[in-house]
This record gives sequence, structure tokens and C-alpha cells, in this order.
Amino acid sequence: MIDFTVNKDMQKQNAAYCKEKGIKLPTYEMMKNPELIPDEIKEKLSKTGLWDIDPVNLFRITWKNQPKESGGQFGKVNHIVLPPELTGTKAKIVVLVGKWFPTGAHKVGATYGCLAPRLTTGQFDPKKTKAVWPSTGNYCRGGAYISSLLACEAIAILPEEMSQERFEWLKQVAGEVIATPGCESNVKEIFDKCWELRESGQDLKIFNQFDEMGNPLWHYNVTGAAIEETLGYYMKEGDKMVGYISSSGSGGTLAAGYYLKTKFPQMKINVAEALQCPTLLQNGFGGHRIEGIGDKHVPWVHDCKETDYITAIDDEHSMRLIRMFNEKIGRETLKKAGVSSELVEQLDLLGISSVANVLAAIKFAKYNELTENDYVVTIATDSMELYGSRVEELSKEKGPYTQANAERDMELLLGQTIDHIKELTYYDKKAVHNLKYFTWIEQQGRELSELNEQWYDHDNYWNSTMEQAGEIDEIISEFNEMIDKA
Repeated sequence: MIDFTVNKDMQKQNAAYCKEKGIKLPTYEMMKNPELIPDEIKEKLSKTGLWDIDPVNLFRITWKNQPKESGGQFGKVNHIVLPPELTGTKAKIVVLVGKWFPTGAHKVGATYGCLAPRLTTGQFDPKKTKAVWPSTGNYCRGGAYISSLLACEAIAILPEEMSQERFEWLKQVAGEVIATPGCESNVKEIFDKCWELRESGQDLKIFNQFDEMGNPLWHYNVTGAAIEETLGYYMKEGDKMVGYISSSGSGGTLAAGYYLKTKFPQMKINVAEALQCPTLLQNGFGGHRIEGIGDKHVPWVHDCKETDYITAIDDEHSMRLIRMFNEKIGRETLKKAGVSSELVEQLDLLGISSVANVLAAIKFAKYNELTENDYVVTIATDSMELYGSRVEELSKEKGPYTQANAERDMELLLGQTIDHIKELTYYDKKAVHNLKYFTWIEQQGRELSELNEQWYDHDNYWNSTMEQAGEIDEIISEFNEMIDKA
């Protein structure tokens, strides 16, 4: 449960500080339905860039931003639909697009979901307290950005082997950037740095995406609702929503699937991870190149009882396909195979982990022998805007992209098989859940009683947490009124 204990003195000070900085906060209802945003805010947005460090961009924390770099308003949920010519399966694979969030990634929403309750209840002092954002990539970028919009200082923590684009941007936004040893899967090193900071005596608050319930709560309420709305654009009588696919990551984006199960009880959740680090599939370990999905532990916020499948994706497949989707010869080959020019020109909307999610969706569809009446949904958390350097590195490493490369990659894409996918039994799910013990109880000091509550008092624990958005909205609305009166 999110703590709503109010420090009235600090709450009042925070409201005055927000007034001074020209800050107002969006509610969850506004993030789901931006038509509710006040007209004066929309007018300001018409003159503001998507990535500008301007508090008005808090109101662009939504899946419905007009796909423009500046001055955009709102429309339908940003998404693409992948056809059989691209996927090799009859099922319709719907992909929500994260590029059109500020920072170019959907994690900006999760970070707002973590910080906003602390700010509005007075549990966090933006003038003195540093917000620490430990992450394997986009979460710390989102946290640094939201901190800037809320006029507080941020410390971003991420592995040193993440993409050059991430570090270059963070240096301009975060007060401090800390690079920890290793690659995407070196999460413990990030946790160790957090303990070091805790013990440093600094005035700081650590917003750990892997155990902050504001992360899944945001996705449950905002991403889940966006997917439901998107399906409404297409589904007709006789169609079925069959599966939701998301990388394991912090466990936050998976929560959209928990919401969808309340609307489509027959659907299943498929968790994707890297084959080179098969933590959930085989209790495995290792390093990999699918940036942004985190490994070698089970996030505290992952509801393992609602996980129905695990699929491991070879990182080489993701790296080959980002080349195909972004090289001229690859795109021409896709067009010749029958993929529409319009869709081919949008494939740069898929970053590395987004491609991995799509591959997991294809495997899921093939494993379950889905038909043209079946819908599968996954997430493009970010776009190639954050990975241009990776394509350049692949070109240097492997040489120019040729027609032969494109033809082999087309076979790879259409010929995805059902290997490395596991349908979980009750006790398989419990085995994944039990892995939390070693990270969270032994290393991070969480309570064993709460770990057991997550499993044995499952419905009460998770539902009571995910349904707190209404209470948060009341607090945000009251806080905005305090800003007006300050």
C-alpha cells in the first residue's frame, strides 16, 4: 500500500513552492482522459516542446499525446498494429508506442506515480531532498525529468554499459549521474550503490522502481486503460483478447496486464526476458544487450501469481532486427514481402526491448495457435531515438547491411519458433515468487510477512494497492487547490 500520511506543514510549504515555480499536477483521470485537462494548460502546451523542461509537460504524461515534437495536443492512444506479413502469425499484434511521452519513453509515467504522492502529502521536500532514481535505463531518465519539472534535484543511477544517448541526455538534466559497473543485468550493483547513498548522511529519498508500488499502480490504471481503449478501436463480435506481453523489467509495465484481466478474464500474461539471462525461466544469470529490462532478481512489485507464461528472447535476434527495421535495404525487403510502406516507415518506433516484446508476442501467438480473431497486446517502451549509436556500433562490428543480411533476417522474423517459452503451473508461479526472498528479504531488508502476504493474501494485497488511484487523485486535487490559494 502507498503511504498517504500527511505532513501538513510540509504539504503547505510544498504548495507554496509549486506556486512559486508555476507547477500544477495532473490527476490519474487526466492522464487517462486528457480531454479533462484545463484549457489554459492546453494553450500552454500548444507553445511547448515535448521534451522541454517546463512543468506544463507534466500534463503530457499520457499515451494520447499528439505525435509531434512541439505544440502537440491529444488524440487517440498512440499505437501500431502488426500484420501477418511482418509477424508470420494470423493473430493481430497491437503495440502501444512510448516514443511520444516526454523523454521518449513511457517510464516517465511510472516515476510520476512514485514522486507525486510523496510531494502532495508533504513526505518529500523538493527544496532540500534529492530524489534518487536507480534504474537500468529509462526509469532514471524519467525520474530526472520529472524531478526537473517539479524543481527538485535528482541523482540518476544506471549501468555504465547503457547506450551513449542515455548518458548524454542525463548529464544535461540530472544533478548527478552515477554509472555502476556492468551491463543491463547488473542490478545488484545498482542496489549496492543505493545502500551506499543511504549511509552517506545526505538528505535524499530513493525511488527504487523495483519495489515502489507507485510504478505498477500507474501502469495498472493508465497503461491498462489505454490498452482497453485501443482494443475498442478494433475488436468486434467474435474477437478475443488473448494475451498481454511485457518484459520483466522492473515489474511495473506488467501491471497493465493485471488490469486487463479484470476486463478480459480469459486472457494470459506472458513475461519476456533475455535468453542470455533466463532468471525467471531457468533461475539463470548472465549478461545481455536488451537494454532496459533488468535481470537476476524478481522485482518486489511483480505479481507472480498473475504470470501465466515466460518467454526468453535471444538478444541476437533483437539486435539483428533493429538493423533490419532501420537500414534502407532491410526496409525495402520488408516492403517487397508485403508490409505496407506506412508501417515500415514507423518501425523506428520500436527500440531494442520493444523488438524483444514483439518477438515474445509472436512466440506466444504461435504457441497458442491463435487465429485472425485473436488479439495480443505488447508495449514499445521507447524508440530507436535512444539507440542510434547501437546501430552504428553494429555496422562497425559486422560490416555494411546487405541484401543477404535482410533476407536472412526476414527468415528469422517470420520463422520464430516456440522454443524457450514456458506455460506456468500454480507451483511454477510460486517458484518464481519465492525467488524474491533472496533479493528482498536477505539483501534489501523487506519484511517476510509482506512477501507471504503477496502470495497467500493475494487478492486483498494487490487489489487494495492497485485501486489507490482514486485516493491519490483526491490528494492531488486538494493540493492543486492549495497551490491556487498559496
